[in-house]
Amino acid sequence: MLTILYRGPLASCDYDCPYCPFAKRRDNPTTLRADRAALERFCDWVAAHPGEIAVLFTPWGEGLVRSWYRRAIVRLSHLPNVRRVAIQTNLSCRTGWLDDANRDVVALWCTYHPGQTPQDRFLAKTNELADMGVRFSVGVVGLPEHADSARTIREALPVHVYLWVNAAEGHTYSDDEASEWEAIDPLFGFSRHPHRSIGVGCRTGESVISVDGDGTVRRCHFVDEVLGNLYDGSYADGLRPRACPLLQCDCHIGYVHLESLPLYDVFAGGVLERIPSRERHS
Repeated sequence: MLTILYRGPLASCDYDCPYCPFAKRRDNPTTLRADRAALERFCDWVAAHPGEIAVLFTPWGEGLVRSWYRRAIVRLSHLPNVRRVAIQTNLSCRTGWLDDANRDVVALWCTYHPGQTPQDRFLAKTNELADMGVRFSVGVVGLPEHADSARTIREALPVHVYLWVNAAEGHTYSDDEASEWEAIDPLFGFSRHPHRSIGVGCRTGESVISVDGDGTVRRCHFVDEVLGNLYDGSYADGLRPRACPLLQCDCHIGYVHLESLPLYDVFAGGVLERIPSRERHS
């Protein structure tokens, strides 16, 4: 199976989180048209691809407020060769569109941003997802000012819903601080420190690739080397086992694929949507 991390031109968001460079950014109509056309082209490619595919949309901005992302996810979820389609989202959109999606395939990676939306509104959305039987995880950025909100969210969510905590960029955690976050997310230790990755085997560039709007293929979002293009098929010759060329990897969508870490076992069946196996989450 080929796993694709797709990121088109979209870089606009309806939130203004102080820790995000894309906060309240607006794309002009030309960029939005280009993003829509690129996404539709990508979906056509997936539909024509003979092999099994899994897709995680990782937009710089918020995709689900755009109708073409919602339509794309519904379409992909019904394709016979698509095993999973997931997206990173702030969950600000309505959830009713998921009624048309294949619940066995679709999944959401939801981030709660305190201060951007009322907590009860966010939780109401997660309750709707749970009632519909949609697979989803919920998470927060591990800033000290988010700790109380994270605890409240954890208590309010159904027990089976995993709440993850991302280490805040540039923040160093003492052992006591880390223990507090681990009480909320037992897997926080994987996020606490960057992982040394240089020379370490990684599934990216072999069974996992990153694709941008024009079809340029790289091994992941963090390594600039181009492997080819999705649409002319030139990427295929570049797929092979390879080691990471970077000193370290500090983002979950990157280090989850490192062969030195046990995360494919930890998240068995839910790597893209960041949902641990029941055994690991219980």
